[in-house]
Amino acid sequence: MQALNHWPPEARRDLVGVFTDIDDTLTTEGAITPDALQALADLKAAGLMVIPITGRPIGWCEPFMTGPEGTTWPVDAMVAENGAVAFARSPGLGQPLTKLYQQDANTRLANQTRMREIAALVAAEAPGVALSSDSAGRETDIAFDYAEFARHTPETVQQVLAVLQHAGMQTTVSSIHIHGCFGDFNKWQGANWIVRELLGRNLAQELDRWVFVGDSGNDQAMFQHFTHSVGVANIARFAPQLTHLPRYVARGERGAGFAEVARAVLQGR
Repeated sequence: MQALNHWPPEARRDLVGVFTDIDDTLTTEGAITPDALQALADLKAAGLMVIPITGRPIGWCEPFMTGPEGTTWPVDAMVAENGAVAFARSPGLGQPLTKLYQQDANTRLANQTRMREIAALVAAEAPGVALSSDSAGRETDIAFDYAEFARHTPETVQQVLAVLQHAGMQTTVSSIHIHGCFGDFNKWQGANWIVRELLGRNLAQELDRWVFVGDSGNDQAMFQHFTHSVGVANIARFAPQLTHLPRYVARGERGAGFAEVARAVLQGR
């Protein structure tokens, strides 16, 4: 990872959009800070597409897309559950939201039944590991808390991953949760999907015009593929465990780091 000031200004000149993780990238101690919220607004005001993409559930995301004036995040879409479902906004804030899924309703219903069975299996095989507190809002995946409110060891994380993988689930680990889903979903796949849905374009063919900002293991697919990828400074916590690192790293952690990246994007324009 190179320092952010090594990112050439000419590489930032023609950017059209920003993807960003949420937990510990936009947020600090569970809440978005004023500098990060202003950074989102500044990017939108400059004409860029802004799309948070997160392992959080779609129900958790909804208030940030529909909240009272002053609390709604100035973003074009929010992709949740590591890429499987999204809210997309019509042009202009305050317009109705559309909820988009990658799986049909029957598939989602069948998967939800299987995931309830797997949650019971994890409870039996890894005592003390609980579903994430936001699980009520999840529609396409299952998540277990290891570092949001709980404090579980790396060995316990691996034990849970083994149970999920043995059940045929695809797994990822964020900065706070262990995720499992049925389907080929990750943030990179979800980013390609939402760009097709919103813009009718092929993200992979215009990667030199997008940037991704993240901080943890479930961001690896984005770090691997994006030409312009940046980690906020707290990625140092996970760096030894990652196969794919971002190209650049901000000096600031969490929301302050995201605001730093936004400034770099805007200065390049």
